[in-house]
Amino acid sequence: MKIQDNHVVGFHYTLKDKDGNVIDSSDGREPLEYLHGAGNIIPGLESELVGLAVGDKKSVVVAPELGYGVKRDDLVISVPRKNIEFEGDIVPGMRFHAQAADGNVHAFTVVESDAENVKMDGNHPLAGVTLFFDVEIASVREATKREIAEGHPHMPGCSCGCHGGDGEGECCGGDCGCDGDCGCGCGD
Repeated sequence: MKIQDNHVVGFHYTLKDKDGNVIDSSDGREPLEYLHGAGNIIPGLESELVGLAVGDKKSVVVAPELGYGVKRDDLVISVPRKNIEFEGDIVPGMRFHAQAADGNVHAFTVVESDAENVKMDGNHPLAGVTLFFDVEIASVREATKREIAEGHPHMPGCSCGCHGGDGEGECCGGDCGCDGDCGCGCGD
């Protein structure tokens, strides 16, 4: 079976920067699964996987415009310290959610901070970066009607997308053993 829209795809990957430094990898983990055509992964990678089958390997270069976007100056903001509801020191690298000038809520990373202001960057950490992926397709299957309707894959046996649960449309409420860390929303 070849990858096309409305197929659930599992793949292993190694992501590197232009200098060959590993940014992320599925090494030692389960393959990353996504619903092809639903926008679950960056468009520049998704488009390059069309037509591949289990066992296929491919190297893909993704330009920023088809990855995490180009850096936007309007997403670097300075906020008065008094407007941030956080007790304690605010240090570079901390992340907050805030509304940007475009009206959307973004995750912001603290760039610098003093007693008066906090400078934050709402760009994705990989914005403006050309990405180099090595991928290997581990699984391809047709998506269920529910997966297509919800726009993401589910793991077998759980209605909420994680392992375990009752599979009957009820969220497992964290009883599946995921401790809320699997991304399904259980335990939230």
